[in-house]
Amino acid sequence: MADRRLQVFHAVAKHGSFTRAAEHLHMTQPAVTFQIKQLEEHFDTRLLDRGHGKITLTPAGELVLAYAEKILGLSAELDSRVSELTDDLAGQIKIGTSTTIAAYWLPQVLEGFKRRYPGVLPRVVVGTSKLTEDRVAARDLDIGLIEIATEQQSIERRPATRDELLVICSPDHPLAKLEQLTARDLVGHPFIDRDPGNGIRQIADEFFEAAGVAGSEITLCAELGSLAAIKQLAAAGLGFAIASKRAIHRDVEEGRLVAIPLQPRTYTPLEVIVPRDKFRSRLITAFADYACEEFARMAREAEEA
Repeated sequence: MADRRLQVFHAVAKHGSFTRAAEHLHMTQPAVTFQIKQLEEHFDTRLLDRGHGKITLTPAGELVLAYAEKILGLSAELDSRVSELTDDLAGQIKIGTSTTIAAYWLPQVLEGFKRRYPGVLPRVVVGTSKLTEDRVAARDLDIGLIEIATEQQSIERRPATRDELLVICSPDHPLAKLEQLTARDLVGHPFIDRDPGNGIRQIADEFFEAAGVAGSEITLCAELGSLAAIKQLAAAGLGFAIASKRAIHRDVEEGRLVAIPLQPRTYTPLEVIVPRDKFRSRLITAFADYACEEFARMAREAEEA
């Protein structure tokens, strides 16, 4: 529904080439050139500089590109919203998620949702819980799946379930023989921590703080954003880490890691967050509802196993 000239200009600007834009749009190169010429005549200014085999945007072109992206995005959203009134759910949904949820919860959720609504195109961005929350609040993402959220007024929080946090270490580690671990038990042992902004890191910090353990008493071994790397270092005996039960289940079963409960028992919430929006699309609402239901079901199955 959007102006075809804007669509062509957007493609040329993004691909940096009339030829590649023509291929992407299934048009001839002269047709692409004609559309760009028409747009430049409409604004009575040059939008693209062509020279030395390279295309660059003029200042006016930069401005038109910024508005073209907004207009094309709104056009796609309009098509999706109208189709929701008459058809099955379809269209793109931008999902942000933390690393743990992305690896150990989200695949099963996506599989079930795609089977139910094949026309939906999920686009997933993985980051820390804090980064995901900020991007949902800014409406850069449609929905977020994170461990813990703050009280930003621009987002709506939906608690889904919880997962227990456990200390993980190699079977040969001195902590491996204990049945439970207090914060004081962990002092003096090298700690493999998460990166700043990670929800589980925040809960671990609160666990130590509640026990009166100062940050200076914790022997930091490494800060890592990759859970796979954390598990590898822990399995190699370089230190202990704190991870969710679902994320380390297979490693424990196969004997690479030992998992010990914290005392007091500590849990990470799993939350679904969406922008606080009076006119939220049916697709976003349906995915949020489905994710909450699936998280709760998966948690129940894990407890019964």
